[in-house]
Amino acid sequence: MSLVRNDMPSVAASLDRGRPVEHFDVLIIGAGLSGIAAGYYLQAQAPRETFAILEARQAIGGTWDLFRYPGVRSDSDLYTFGFSFRPWRNDKAIAGGAAILRYLKDTAAEYGIDRKIRFGQKVKRAAWHSSESRWTLEVERVGEAATVHYSCNFLYICTGYYDYDQGYMPGWPGMERFAGRLVHPQDWPETLDYRGRRILVIGSGATAVTMIPALAEEAAHVTMVQRSPSYVVSLPASDTVANWLRRTLPDRLAHGLSRWKNVFVSMFLYTLARRQPGYTRRRILNAAKAELGPDYDTERHFTPSYNPWDQRVCLIPDGDLFKVIRSGRVSIVTDTIESFTETGLQLASGKRLDADIIIAATGLRVKLVGGIDVTIDGEHPDLSRAFLYKGMMLSDVPNLAYSIGYTNASWTLKCELIARYVCRILNHMRASNKATVVPRLRGTIRAEPAIDFTSGYIQRALPMLPKQGSKKPWRLYQNYALDLLALKFGRVDDDTLEFGCSRSEERVA
Repeated sequence: MSLVRNDMPSVAASLDRGRPVEHFDVLIIGAGLSGIAAGYYLQAQAPRETFAILEARQAIGGTWDLFRYPGVRSDSDLYTFGFSFRPWRNDKAIAGGAAILRYLKDTAAEYGIDRKIRFGQKVKRAAWHSSESRWTLEVERVGEAATVHYSCNFLYICTGYYDYDQGYMPGWPGMERFAGRLVHPQDWPETLDYRGRRILVIGSGATAVTMIPALAEEAAHVTMVQRSPSYVVSLPASDTVANWLRRTLPDRLAHGLSRWKNVFVSMFLYTLARRQPGYTRRRILNAAKAELGPDYDTERHFTPSYNPWDQRVCLIPDGDLFKVIRSGRVSIVTDTIESFTETGLQLASGKRLDADIIIAATGLRVKLVGGIDVTIDGEHPDLSRAFLYKGMMLSDVPNLAYSIGYTNASWTLKCELIARYVCRILNHMRASNKATVVPRLRGTIRAEPAIDFTSGYIQRALPMLPKQGSKKPWRLYQNYALDLLALKFGRVDDDTLEFGCSRSEERVA
């Protein structure tokens, strides 16, 4: 059943009469990696569409401007994590957050995308009006206690999937008793001095394994406290093949070849892990044993209870985590936290750990569509019951795309495919004189979880996430080659997208 009703009075027409509502063909929400890609492709492939980018924060970069903890970096190679249209020229394939942020800012400046961004503009509500075939946005001007309104024909949400305001913090007993400093990496204090301090890092995911080697450089000692281990794989920080290609070939050709090489390697390893989990598990654990030596208890501290890629595999450049463990500056405790104490942690085994600083690297809080209050003709659609069309649009929600990247590969690979497909849709709508596009379910589709990871942040979020379907175009393959076929070469005017209302029929407020 459609979520769109066509018999509602025009809300936009009655909104703040006398106050101008600025209109764009497309509004992009978010100026991070996905938003910059969206802006680039709109300029390059749908140049007739007017657009602006609304960013709640005062800076470009999204994740890479928000996270400031020591050692922050990408755990994907920058030849696939970077943009296909702008070569990554750094020698390091796995790069730190500062280098990635510079790359994003330079990209936005080089292509004039930065001039399209309106900073300090937090979208609170987005209302679709079928009578006008447009969205009206209520936007808070951050720090000014003022509200402005925009309207657009197409809404393109590039806010990612997590809550920028706060990370996930489990409610351990006795947290208030701890006399030291308790920190979440998402809210890292700039003035935190950890030199010579004893640090406990709670967690075993990507954030923990990323920050611990950096902390160990100046801390007295760092202990990673994990309830259960993660798979940790060492990769060279520099890509020898990619660097040779850069020295030998023109920039763009070298970048393209490096990108495709890494895409195929990533797809091969992921497929191998899924089809032969036992073999992959043994290879990963044997590599950890070789790094840490025969006397280290890798069975306890580096052997997860799940198969590889049931959760994201943690990649460490040049084995940096293993090196600091071997040096004695870092230790791992695998146990359950019973409570906080005045001086640290009490574990279920009876062991006590003392610390000056405790870092809760406990993950993210998932937030759908950036927490925007979405209405369709005055009603709130239940987005958790919607299906994802090609991983980018929501069933029965008109003129809206949502950029979500891969969980098993670089985020950018999928968000660039989505950006190109959005341009194809917009060009088709303009050429056919259509004002609306809505994905519609046809036939019987079985609902399945959108993401099949067992990670805590995914499991906590499943009730609020849209669903994937049992067959295409509603199925999410987490496979770049299949998505490339569907999004770059597949038909836009398929039997799923419903195009309606000619532009001449729009009623403008």
